[in-house]
Amino acid sequence: MQETSKHTLDMNKIRADFPILQRKINGKPLVYFDNAATSQTPQQVIDAIVHYYSDYNANIHRGVHSLSQIATDAYEQAREKIRSHFNAEHVHEIIFTAGTTHAINLVAHGYSQLLNEQDEVIVSAMEHHSNIVPWQMMCEKTGAKLKVIPMTENGELELDTFDQLLNDNTKLVFVNHVSNALGTINPIEEIIEKTHAVGAKVLIDGAQAAPHIKADVQALDIDYYTVSAHKMCGPTGVGVLYGKQELLEALPPYQGGGEMIAEVDFEKTTYAGLPHKFEAGTPNISGGIAFGVALDYMNKIGFDAIADYEMELLVYATNQLNEVGDVRIYGTAVEQKTAVISFNIEGIHSYDIGTLLDKMGIAVRTGHHCAQPIMKFYKIPGTVRASFSFYNTKEEIDAFIEAVKKAKSMLL
Repeated sequence: MQETSKHTLDMNKIRADFPILQRKINGKPLVYFDNAATSQTPQQVIDAIVHYYSDYNANIHRGVHSLSQIATDAYEQAREKIRSHFNAEHVHEIIFTAGTTHAINLVAHGYSQLLNEQDEVIVSAMEHHSNIVPWQMMCEKTGAKLKVIPMTENGELELDTFDQLLNDNTKLVFVNHVSNALGTINPIEEIIEKTHAVGAKVLIDGAQAAPHIKADVQALDIDYYTVSAHKMCGPTGVGVLYGKQELLEALPPYQGGGEMIAEVDFEKTTYAGLPHKFEAGTPNISGGIAFGVALDYMNKIGFDAIADYEMELLVYATNQLNEVGDVRIYGTAVEQKTAVISFNIEGIHSYDIGTLLDKMGIAVRTGHHCAQPIMKFYKIPGTVRASFSFYNTKEEIDAFIEAVKKAKSMLL
């Protein structure tokens, strides 16, 4: 793993955009390394939310008055920004959701009415629970069989076994673009090509990839792609399901209510076209608008620059951590990895390390990271996870390493 930065980021300017980075925790400067759980929010996004509630708070799509029209325009402009960012062909292929989990459940609910006991679906061994449990529930309802792509010791999928699992009965394949627990970037282009070769469809969980990688859904020929705004400098409670038009049109609605209808009668209700068919009720209007602003912010910095800089941080932190001693890093994909380090120190519980790091102002995640099958594979209860973003610095990594050394000395 080598440092390959080709871009220079103005870190003083970037960090000044994030108010929370100026605060202290337990009297220490905050070092926020829990970005894989949720990223921090720049002032520009915070201002967009305040601006909505201060200046044009109104419901969308239904009102003829000025505030409603302004809000509707802003919301739909955000949808177009998202379409452009992921290069979807049509803006109506962008479905606003409450987040990745909601988006996955929307698709699983639809296929619960389309599959039967002859069908098979495949999921990878390194999925977040939100990309496992909905499919298990779907299989319970339909009788479809769930198969699992195993993983290797270094945290990569066994694609030779995947080839053996695929057959004419395969209808769906689910895999994350990036593992939240290990940082592994999965070879989704190859997975999609092989899946399509047997006539099946693919849902890619992009929640962990989207903050680091700008996925082109048309170039990759992705059937469904899911993301959450709160991992991309946006607000919580909003995300997106991308789906190819013909696939979304074939899915039955997930929820009933206002907005998703064409006409309601007690004898029969007809449904609205895309995207409204899947957007029942009043949405998170300010969240959708702010998501668009967050994408503007990240695109202005540039995803190539972000990826290069975060790789610098990953290499630097990995090298430093390996010198601490008694450290095992889980997820050692040589080249295909994002800025996540999951590790344990021999003889110390991850929770104890995380607790002591917090006392020193360092925010990391501990536990199973909603990826219990991965932890069972390694025969551990959990890990310490440090995850980096473009607003983090090497100086913060130095503080983190010193804190880990101190925690180790206190606990051993």
